[in-house]
Parts: sequence; structure tokens; C-alpha cells
Amino acid sequence: MIAWLEEISRAIILYHITMKRILVTGGAGFLGSHLCERLLNDGNDVICLDNYFTGQKKNVVHLLDNPYFELVRHDVTTPYFVEVDEIYNLACPASPIHYQFNPIKTVKTSVMGAINMLGLAKRIKAKVLQASTSEVYGDPEQHPQTESYWGHVNPIGPRACYDEGKRCAETLFVNYHKQNNVRIKIIRIFNTYGPRMHPNDGRVVSNFIVQALKGQDITIYGDGKQTRSFQYVDDLIEGMTRLMNSPDSFTGPVNIGNPGEFTMLELAEKVIKLTNAKSKIVFQPLPADDPMQRKPDISLAKKELGWEPKIGLDEGLVKTIDFFRSIV
Repeated sequence: MIAWLEEISRAIILYHITMKRILVTGGAGFLGSHLCERLLNDGNDVICLDNYFTGQKKNVVHLLDNPYFELVRHDVTTPYFVEVDEIYNLACPASPIHYQFNPIKTVKTSVMGAINMLGLAKRIKAKVLQASTSEVYGDPEQHPQTESYWGHVNPIGPRACYDEGKRCAETLFVNYHKQNNVRIKIIRIFNTYGPRMHPNDGRVVSNFIVQALKGQDITIYGDGKQTRSFQYVDDLIEGMTRLMNSPDSFTGPVNIGNPGEFTMLELAEKVIKLTNAKSKIVFQPLPADDPMQRKPDISLAKKELGWEPKIGLDEGLVKTIDFFRSIV
């Protein structure tokens, strides 16, 4: 009996020694909520930070009973003080409708948020990951996009508040690493979809699904020949955690996305088929600076992280449609 109790005690001590305390900014958002869930399932202590501009409490309400989950209302544009081992910096509106609503706030969130999280990481010697974006490539002249491509971005266009904010955040991360030896990771996230997407975020997957489920016409901007690559959220979270847990010598940036490439017309037709909708496709003018092609080269992720997406578009769309059926 004594030996059994000693074994249990050793197991409990080992569990708490190996448990990491992790801060996730933007943790109540679409991506952040899935990340918090994954980190808890992996046996970590998670602090979820969000100001609820686009994040929603309902995305993490199912985690509140977990004693190792803490939800904090806070805006990353002001400093936050805590002792953690790792920081995932996801805080920033990511859809055009949301980030263009208050473009100055978007820039502040990207730049000041990065400064505050890097300053925190420097003080407490934590490892910090920046959730960057494929938007740093702008309307690319290279296809597919590799991490060495510098991008083709309009610095004063309607998307610049997000594109340039993320580009500046990457600059800050690299220089904090070089100047102050902060342990950094930079991930460039390509179009991601899945359950808990906001139904009114204006992104193409959620737009098409909501319109189809409501029996409305599906709106395509432009001629529908522009392409995107779509990755399911579970694939992204796997890539993100692998990057954080990779050797400190590999900082990124690294593309995490699904290299399958589809036109907007192809996506619309898939959604109509999978929802059994009677929707018609209608066309509207293309927004300014909207990229014509977007496809990741994931050679670096395969080499350094052993990562590649596992979930195809049809399988992921079925799961996402089921989610939207429950809320629309």
C-alpha cells in the first residue's frame, strides 16, 4: 500500500514538473479556442487572454470547468504581466470585415501587441510564437509562395492595416531575437476554416456556407477564377504546436497551409453540393487589392517539422457545414 502511494505521489510530481504554463492571446477566437483546447488536452496549464473584439466567450465556455484553464479579459495593446513558459500571440482580427472596421486599432494590435508580448517573453525568458499570415505576401507575383519571397503589398491600400501590421510584427520578432536573444517562432498561416468560425466574418468559406444554408444566392467577388488554398483548423493547430516544440534554432518563418488550390467557383460548387442547396451563384465587383492567387509552398514545414495537412477540403467542409447547421 505504501509503495503504491509513493508511486502515485511520484506520478503527480512528475506531471506538475512536465506541465507547461502557456499564455494564448486571442484565445477566445476561432483559432485561439482550438489551440487552448489542444494545449489543455496535452496536459498544460493555459491562460486565455482576449478582449472579445472578435473572440467570443462561447468559444471557450466548454473549457471553463477545467481547473487548468484561466480566462482573462485584456487587450494586448496594453502590457500584461504573468509568469509562463510559452506565449502564443494570436491576438488580432483576421477577416477583412473586422480588421478594416478600425484599421488603426488593427495596426496597434499587431505592432503594440507584438511589442508587449516580446517584452514579456524577454523579462520572463519565455518562448513566444507569432501567428503571422499569408497576407504578408500580398497579391503575390511568385506562385506558390515560399518563405523567402518578400511579397507584393500595397502599403496604403485597404488591406494594409493587417498586411503591414503583421509584416512589422515579424520584423519585431526577428530583432528581439537577434538583439535580446528572445526565443521566437514565426508561423505564416494560410486560409484556415472549421467549426467556431464567426458566421459574419466575411471570409469566403463561412460566407458560402451560411448563404447556402439560408437558401440565399452565393456571392462571388470578381470572376471566380481567383484561387485560394484552404486548410482545416486541426491541421493548423498540429503545425502550430509542432513549431513551438521544435528546436530553438529553428525560428521560422514557416508556411502552414494546405497546398491544394481551388478557384472560388470550385469552392462555391462544392458548398452547394455538400449542403444540397438550391442557391445560385451571383457575381459582384472584386474588392481592391484582393489577391488573385494564394498557395503555400510547405517544403520547409515538411523538412523541419515533419508536418503536412491530413484533412482534405471535402472532409473539412462537411465538418464545418455541420457546425454552421447548428447555429444558423
